[in-house]
Parts: sequence; C-alpha cells; structure tokens
Amino acid sequence: MKLQKWIAALCAACSLFIFASTGFAQETAEEHHTVGPIQVFDVKAGKVVLSVPNDKDYQKMVNSWLGSVTGLAPQLTNDNTCSYVYRVPLEKPFKLSTNNISLHVNEVFLFVCEGKAPQLLVFDEQRRPLLLLFKADIAAFIKKVGIPAT
Repeated sequence: MKLQKWIAALCAACSLFIFASTGFAQETAEEHHTVGPIQVFDVKAGKVVLSVPNDKDYQKMVNSWLGSVTGLAPQLTNDNTCSYVYRVPLEKPFKLSTNNISLHVNEVFLFVCEGKAPQLLVFDEQRRPLLLLFKADIAAFIKKVGIPAT
C-alpha cells in the first residue's frame, strides 16, 4: 500500500509540475512562436532548478527517444534514486505507435534514476500517465542541458 501512495504522489507532483509550468510555456511559445522551454525538476529540492530554450536539437533527441520506445515500464519503486525529471514540450505532436500503445505525445518527462535505465512519462489524450521504456541514449541531452554536470 505504501508503494501505491508513493506512485500517486509522484503522479500528483508531475501534474503540479505540468500545470505550474504550462502557463509559462504557453506564454513563451505564443510570444516567440516557438515551443516552450525545457525544464529541469530537482526531485530532492522539490522545484524547477533550470529552464533552457527548447531548440531543434532537443526536439530531434526527444523524437529519437520516442521512436525507440520498446513498451510500458514497470512501476517506479519507492527507493528515492530519481534525482532529476526533465520536462520537454514538443514542437509537433509525436505519433507513438508500438505494441499496445497508440497516442499523440505533446510533451515528455524524462526520469533519470541512479542505477536504472531512464524512463519516459507521457500522458494520453485523457491525461492518464504512461511510463515507457526506450533504447535511445540520453548522454548528449544531459550534456547539453548541463544538469547534472558531467
């Protein structure tokens, strides 16, 4: 039961992260006719610690992650190893179709957890969360964002 509460809290935190940043991202996108910024959420600090412009290189990287999705991930565990969550709004919706998954993705949350493969959190059209496994490398993304420092 404790694990279920932790997962519910994580989804709630992601929802707050989405809603807290959505206004800023939409305002920025409308003003500059670009996609909203990439935001880095420090899990331990409980806040966004960095926002960076979301350019074509980032879009290309995230599309490659989505193109390499292998399926649904098992649930996250309550072991406090996740240090950062990266929110990346997409310039154009990505049509994700693999195994039993078919949806349009508008933004991606990258979870980086120590000692584990990175995972993607996306939301379907009804805002239900889906945690995904993927094969693409995230090293270039992390290096470009700069958190954590490499």
